[in-house]
Amino acid sequence: MTDEHLKNLAMPLAEESPQAMSPNAVPSASAAADAAQPRQDHGGSRGEGRGRKPQFRRDKRDVHGWVVLDKPVGMTSTHAVSVIKRLFTAKRAGHAGTLDPLASGCLPIALGEATKTVPFVMDGRKAYAFTVRWGEERDTDDAEGRVTATSEQRPSADAIRAVLPQFTGTIAQVPPRYSAIKIAGERAYDLAREGETVELQSRSISVHHLALIDTPDADHAVFAAECGKGTYVRALARDMGRVLGCLGHVSALRRTAVGPFRPESLISLERLEALCHRAAAGEGSLADALLPVATALDDIPALAVSGADAARLKRGQAVLLRGRDAPVVCGLVSVAVAGQLVALAEVDRGEIVPKRVFNLVGLVGRAGL
Repeated sequence: MTDEHLKNLAMPLAEESPQAMSPNAVPSASAAADAAQPRQDHGGSRGEGRGRKPQFRRDKRDVHGWVVLDKPVGMTSTHAVSVIKRLFTAKRAGHAGTLDPLASGCLPIALGEATKTVPFVMDGRKAYAFTVRWGEERDTDDAEGRVTATSEQRPSADAIRAVLPQFTGTIAQVPPRYSAIKIAGERAYDLAREGETVELQSRSISVHHLALIDTPDADHAVFAAECGKGTYVRALARDMGRVLGCLGHVSALRRTAVGPFRPESLISLERLEALCHRAAAGEGSLADALLPVATALDDIPALAVSGADAARLKRGQAVLLRGRDAPVVCGLVSVAVAGQLVALAEVDRGEIVPKRVFNLVGLVGRAGL
């Protein structure tokens, strides 16, 4: 684990991240419904004005774990986080990688202490299924943008397959102008919406797998991709269209996996709401809808310690690995006692030094256990 990872662990996680909304995006029905909800407030002078009934806010609680939301099309990632946070009445929440409103699929949402593990998920591979519409290039590189150029040319399946090696492996990519990348402290999409010229520098990305799945008609092609951190599928579509000479943009996009979170972990908003209603009626527990915090740490070596050593680590104190049967490990490890996550720690010369301590008190995810 690099110093950059450890630095990320020490940084507080913002509850919400800006979304790459296109200039033509329309708020989803759920977002509009939320906006229409009356503001809930504690009783007092602010909530008891003339002709106004007192309103009360539901008490927030400690909730720890992961919800792998099957995000619907039309919902921003920020709004999805707020919906999940409200359903669980959780104190803290954040997501592990923005998914554009046009896209559907895998949006891992961390609640409570799980927010401390977000950097590990964001660094993981992401899998996508997407459709490219040939013949039009758009300013957002997806179907929500304005058409900026057209072409009458259409590629054959063989021609498409022939260019895929150019977009596989470690390649240089210029991000879309409508992206959350910062330029002199401003988001690129904010500058683009204001009509300013946005010039983004190319950067190195990794595309581990890119395959043509189907060509349903001359105007469309369906792909599957597995990418590393920082890859924009919209930019892949744009650049393939330019190389093929036919232009193109993403017309449909679905993320199927992020890091350790696979398709079988996905849960729809409707199903989650039903689980929440049943739990409120005493039929089951919301813990069964949450994956454990440690799910995000599957790629990190695990180390079990005694109760006494766990107590020291929770106080921020280092612990020595003693005896001939002590495990021979080095580097970053996840430390647990009796199966419960205690800390992320660095092991150096037989000493366990805690880097991030977990306090899993409250509602703790147990789905899949």
